[in-house]
Amino acid sequence: MFEINLGIAMETNHYLTKRKREILKSVIQNYISGGKPVGSRILSKERKNSLSSATIRNIMADLEKEGYLVQPHISAGRIPTDKGYRFYVDNLLESSHLNSADQELIEEKIFTENSHDNLMERISQAISLATNNIGFVISTPPGHSLVKHIEFIQLGDTKILVIIVFKSGLVQNRIISIGEHFTQTELDQTAKYLNESYSSYSLITIRDELLKKLKKEEALYNRLLQNVILICNHGLIDEVNQPPDVDIYFDGTSNFLGKPEFSDTKRMHSLFKTFEEKSRLVKILNECIQHNSGKGIQISIGSENASPGMKDCTLVSSPLTLKNRNLGSIGILGPTRMEYAKAITIVDFVTKLYGQVFSIN
Repeated sequence: MFEINLGIAMETNHYLTKRKREILKSVIQNYISGGKPVGSRILSKERKNSLSSATIRNIMADLEKEGYLVQPHISAGRIPTDKGYRFYVDNLLESSHLNSADQELIEEKIFTENSHDNLMERISQAISLATNNIGFVISTPPGHSLVKHIEFIQLGDTKILVIIVFKSGLVQNRIISIGEHFTQTELDQTAKYLNESYSSYSLITIRDELLKKLKKEEALYNRLLQNVILICNHGLIDEVNQPPDVDIYFDGTSNFLGKPEFSDTKRMHSLFKTFEEKSRLVKILNECIQHNSGKGIQISIGSENASPGMKDCTLVSSPLTLKNRNLGSIGILGPTRMEYAKAITIVDFVTKLYGQVFSIN
């Protein structure tokens, strides 16, 4: 069994007999692999007729009464409900190892460049390719992100290009105007001071440290520190004071087109409308993740998701951390009919790879 922190939003502690557990597990595994309602004959054949179709049909009827299965049509077999999936994930799911092909695919995608540039995009693409679902990465607001490198480039008499590279791989460029002329040499000295003194600090921490120095009047006797505070007052501190914003990177929306769950045009239109609005998507994903807040991998299934627009989807996510600081989250968004063991294994693997990227670079 997986030992993971799951966002459980419904009661699944009802007692099920061993036989009911086995039938529920078989129904879910067959439905995940085939995408069609599962009938009793299929399960009887799988068990080499150790249980008759009639016996299995009675067990499935009991599981339906208890809310674990549902029969979409009178003549059809059964499919899992959200409650059924939840019981499966919590109690029946067996641990899985990442196969070598998926491992190579993910590593090649993430390590294709020996830098943090476009790292978030590469991670979301790797997850999408390996799972045939949507891979996403949500970064923390810039003010809370750890800074890797800062650079200043002179553009004119009073204009400076500020380049901030964050540990998360996010790169921000902004042009600032200040009322004083700086030579490129002075800008290089200022950047060197910040990089040597505050690398791996967040913008908020850098701001606070600089304000402390200002209060201590150290800047009165240090020309370099004066320059640092003046430039940062326009290029860094203003950034921190802006309303919190996050960046989201997601890849694989086209993967949903071939899934039978979304063959309904209205359902697909509603889902894609969510994807088109970045701010709304970030809000929805954050609500789902925070709704099931905790450490480690979290799983929200169908109706457990905070947003009604996600009722047909499962969200598997994990926080991204570095030196005990939260840098965002990664995850998989797919239909509730998902290969849960594989999804959990991939999210766990990519989360660990994320830390390796920073130990290498």
